[in-house]
Amino acid sequence: MASGTAWPKLIQGGMGVGVSNWRLARAVSARGHLGLVSGVAIDLVLVRRLEDGDPGEHMRNALRSFPVPAMVDEVIEKYFRPEGRSQGQPYRHLPAYSHASPPSRYDLSVLGSFAEITLAKQGHHNPVGLNLLTKMQIPTIACLYGAMLAGVDYVVMGAGIPREIPGILDALSEGRPASLRLDVTGLTPGDPPVSVTFDPARYGVEGPIKRPAFLPIVASHTLATMLSRKSTGSIQGLVVEGPTAGGHNAPPRGTPTYDDLGQPLYGERDVPDLAAINALGLPFWLAGGMTTPARVAEAMKTGAAGVQVGTLFAFCRESGIEPALRQQVIEMARRGEAAVFTDARASSTGYPFKVVPVAGSLSEDKVYLDRTRICDLGYLRETYSRDNGSLGYRCASEPVADYLRKGGRLEDTVGRKCLCNGLAATIGLGQFHAGGGVEPPIVTSGDDLPTIRALLGDDGDGYSADDVIDYLLPAGSAAHI
Repeated sequence: MASGTAWPKLIQGGMGVGVSNWRLARAVSARGHLGLVSGVAIDLVLVRRLEDGDPGEHMRNALRSFPVPAMVDEVIEKYFRPEGRSQGQPYRHLPAYSHASPPSRYDLSVLGSFAEITLAKQGHHNPVGLNLLTKMQIPTIACLYGAMLAGVDYVVMGAGIPREIPGILDALSEGRPASLRLDVTGLTPGDPPVSVTFDPARYGVEGPIKRPAFLPIVASHTLATMLSRKSTGSIQGLVVEGPTAGGHNAPPRGTPTYDDLGQPLYGERDVPDLAAINALGLPFWLAGGMTTPARVAEAMKTGAAGVQVGTLFAFCRESGIEPALRQQVIEMARRGEAAVFTDARASSTGYPFKVVPVAGSLSEDKVYLDRTRICDLGYLRETYSRDNGSLGYRCASEPVADYLRKGGRLEDTVGRKCLCNGLAATIGLGQFHAGGGVEPPIVTSGDDLPTIRALLGDDGDGYSADDVIDYLLPAGSAAHI
């Protein structure tokens, strides 16, 4: 974006799977702030909504404007169930992505992000953004392209080093094929790199399309400097996230140490050098702990363009969290019992992951141990090189015997939770396994979860995205700088 851009003061966090859905993003963007939709597993979200009967016809209506109607018709014919699923009926299996996935597999990510952005942009003329997880590599380009076809204005990415994304956005905006190098465990320096290539020509769109602004999420000025200088294209700003933020956190710098509960300890080395970040000359937004008006005001005094807020929006009425589960967390907060545990083992990515202890969820040892380990979605699988030079895929959360057979280490499997299935269950799209019931959810939040009490009235009805905005920003505050 050019100099003089009106930068948003408030960015709503891009929480996946499907917590930051089109309803939440639209509510925030309609107020003149930046709403983000989560692109994590967006193909799964699309397909399972169709299988549940697409209440309100939102998915089908959004897809009517997609440039390849035959592609839409094929997907709807295959997955849409007019009456929804019957009691106990499992969702259809989607093959896990691999470097050899056929183009038709990528179509689902293109369509999913297209529909979500299209819906988020309805009813207003303000910017909307897409949030992606850098660790989830293979469907990334397809998801970006679908969002760009729908006119997405911003892309935000964290949990990794998205150095290649700016160049990919440039290529896609010009209608050129784009490639993303995969992280492959076991490759030697002499081995050729492995990349996933996506060709937008399949979708028949002529001429250039808008290139969105790119805001990588960083936890240090070192990473911020590297991305600003060595990315494959330009970045337009930075989201500077502290370790109190929800979801995946950057690991502590240096040799890790832990408290008595096993939570990683963060210190002075993990505090971003905002003066150094300021010196880069890019707008930046502070994230993590931005849950009170005072903290937002303090952030603005550092030179930040604004803040990114996740936790307060995660539990508002428009979020994608299944209503009964969301109410469960709200009641915990109302009673003063809400807490967050930084789990160093939960995520197969190796990044710490914040978990809310909620009854009946994967946070409970019994629920975790009673669950049969399965890896049937595979979004967070690790790509590795086999002894014969071919590529394989494994996940430390899959059945232990399978992981060991693929060369994984036993110690890496301890305490690992299936985030793919757990987060899908959190938004009411959990898989039903024959003889095993519905997948249990897993709830994530920033450390400041107890602060949602400030938004709770006495009627037990929760609060809205509007309530969050009105609470954080004084009446009359401009939405942009």
